[in-house]
Amino acid sequence: MIVDIASGANLAAAAAVAVCAGALNSVAGGGSLILFPTLVGLGLPTVAANVTNSVAQWPGYAGGVVGFRGSFTGQRRRLIHLSMVALWGGTVGAGLLLTTPSSAFDVLVPALVLLASLLLAAQPWLGRRLASARTGGDDRDPGGCT
Repeated sequence: MIVDIASGANLAAAAAVAVCAGALNSVAGGGSLILFPTLVGLGLPTVAANVTNSVAQWPGYAGGVVGFRGSFTGQRRRLIHLSMVALWGGTVGAGLLLTTPSSAFDVLVPALVLLASLLLAAQPWLGRRLASARTGGDDRDPGGCT
């Protein structure tokens, strides 16, 4: 069945879910886990839904950087390391997205969404576990960037 993504009702639904995803991202993250499946459910192919989801979220990320810029004081080394990892991951991910057949992406998406959902759900437990593993007042972040 082909769904007309451009219908008024579908656009309104997508906009409403996008607002909810943005609100979720501002509080806890994970907005993609509701926006991406909604876009696919409304008939967008998975690759197009992924790109749309990513483009729709970057203004929120940019706003977060601006809003929390005061918190970055003294974090130069960490920001450089994490930016390098993000750049590498984004480059590899974009390359895979552009070179992987859409049919393969369709098969991988449910597993990736499930994995992301499980990691988000396990985040409090993982945080406690990492905090308890620290010894002697070691205040390094879990990624070892400080």
